[in-house]
Amino acid sequence: MRQRPGDDQPVQTLRWREGRLEMIDQRVLPQRFEYLRYDRAAEVAEGIRAMVVRGAPAIGCAAAYGIALEARALQDAARDAFSAGLDTGFAVLAASRPTAINLFWALKRMRGGWRASQHLPVPDIANILLGEAHEIAAEDIRINRAMGAFGAALLPDGARVLTHCNAGALATAGHGTALGVIRSAVEAGKSVSVIADETRPFLQGARLTAWEMVQEHIPVTLITDNMAGHLMSHGEVDAVVVGTDRVAANGDVANKIGTYMVAVLAHRHGIPFYVACPLSTIDLEVPDGAAIPIEERAADEVTGFGVHQWAAKGVQVRNPAFDVTPAELVTALITEKGVLMKPGRDSIARLFSF
Repeated sequence: MRQRPGDDQPVQTLRWREGRLEMIDQRVLPQRFEYLRYDRAAEVAEGIRAMVVRGAPAIGCAAAYGIALEARALQDAARDAFSAGLDTGFAVLAASRPTAINLFWALKRMRGGWRASQHLPVPDIANILLGEAHEIAAEDIRINRAMGAFGAALLPDGARVLTHCNAGALATAGHGTALGVIRSAVEAGKSVSVIADETRPFLQGARLTAWEMVQEHIPVTLITDNMAGHLMSHGEVDAVVVGTDRVAANGDVANKIGTYMVAVLAHRHGIPFYVACPLSTIDLEVPDGAAIPIEERAADEVTGFGVHQWAAKGVQVRNPAFDVTPAELVTALITEKGVLMKPGRDSIARLFSF
């Protein structure tokens, strides 16, 4: 995102200020814009679980900073106490949300930094881990911009792009994955407009994607999730671009619940369905989408929103947060290494060979 009205600083989803992590509370957007502060790994884990921060890349960045916070809090402790405390921090963060692979990717990277520096004094280890967290965040923005450039080339001038959930700057360290493609197309001089599914039940499209696009004066039209087929059947959608929380080795894609329906509709109407994903979101250890863990969230997210409840009390609820889109419905993966058309097991494996 560029800037908030009346603010001379770019909006940052996560930022490091005075030895603390600050994150935009995405639960209260767009009614309020505020940062929450975090000092320890357990606090960051709760922020992830409660969806103060969401979106796979942003969750990964938050987890990295959570480890850095824990290391700094323990830097005056004896080495054994430091190690035990840091192990606890890794465990509590790993348990925060199950589907987004970037969480586990970032924790693995931070653990590698810890192991490589274990021979150093504890305060030095803490500084190294903070530096690694900063690099993960900076790298995420670089990757998003690379993906954006590759993806922008796929969109014709005048494209009407449907997106589901929020895969923008708010879901990353900056620029965004799916919305990064749209931002890059606009920066390249193309006239692009966005159709944002509201994305029940947490309304990330209505509250977050629409807000980001309005802030940047990119034309955006909000629709309910069950309107996408109508617009497609009337020739009002030229492309679909979404993000993802995990891609299996065969190219199956786990993304916010409702994405699978959008992909089926796009296939039915001959509309390209693009998935913007950094390599860190591809999980080569998961053979296919059936093996991706799908998070089930609380019933009250479905029966109402905030203080407003509209469902009958006592009704049974299912609330899977993600669904899986089979690889055969994916036109292309947009990665930092380029565009992978018709992704499959062999072509995905080759992405990691160069």
